[in-house]
Amino acid sequence: MTVLVLGGSSQIGHFLLPRLQASGEQVLALSRHPRLPQAGVDWLQGALPNAVPELPPLSAIISFGPLWALAEWLALAPLCDAPRVIATSSMSAETKRDSSVPAEREVARQLRDGEAALAAACARHGCAWTVLRPTLIYGAGLDKSLTPIARRAMRLRLFPLPAGSGLRQPVHADDIAQAVLAALECPAAAGRIVPIGGGERLPAAAMFARVRQSLPRATVPLPLPAWLLRLGQHALPPLRGPLNRLDADLIADNDELQRLLGISPRPFRPESSMWMSPV
Repeated sequence: MTVLVLGGSSQIGHFLLPRLQASGEQVLALSRHPRLPQAGVDWLQGALPNAVPELPPLSAIISFGPLWALAEWLALAPLCDAPRVIATSSMSAETKRDSSVPAEREVARQLRDGEAALAAACARHGCAWTVLRPTLIYGAGLDKSLTPIARRAMRLRLFPLPAGSGLRQPVHADDIAQAVLAALECPAAAGRIVPIGGGERLPAAAMFARVRQSLPRATVPLPLPAWLLRLGQHALPPLRGPLNRLDADLIADNDELQRLLGISPRPFRPESSMWMSPV
């Protein structure tokens, strides 16, 4: 049988595909853009929910893309043998639920609605499903949170260090890939939404400081005190949500992850290679 990976070129897919290959699985990976040949992976070109090539019988579907598109495609896809479905959502479904920014509350609502739509689509086919809700993801130089900060700092040789007492729990993309594989083999994880955070909780200010320490080039630290950040919330409305969350805890409870899947994510120990684009 065959495993279909949607979002194989993502940061989680970067670590998952080699693990699937090592396990001997036949792997199909879907991408919107042409991809170079890769041993053990057959790349298909297409995009959910409509432009998907004809597929062979599947043993599993793994998705790192938007939940709504996945649910819409699954609802109409001519699947057989009820493949196992593993998908990622985000802890933003909870941490942004009560945000002071309407657009962020809408993001949280869309995530929760997407999770519900996926569960309904899987029920139509009799597919067992599991959704992983990661916290801030890092590790492959493909994220849109810490990596842009690190690269900008290396370019400008200046690293802003915002004050922030809220706890952060960055999770390495490879730990999520391992959780995906564990969920595939765990019947007890079916029908569950499982949070996944890193193996360490630390204040936001300490997280940024560790990123700076990991850079291969020296940078000048630029402390941003709390009063300046409060001023920025009023002067720069698009940054109101991110700045306001610096004192909020954005964490996950890993108890279910460890109990069901046996996964204990690594602590946050960034290295310079993590901020570079993968080859």
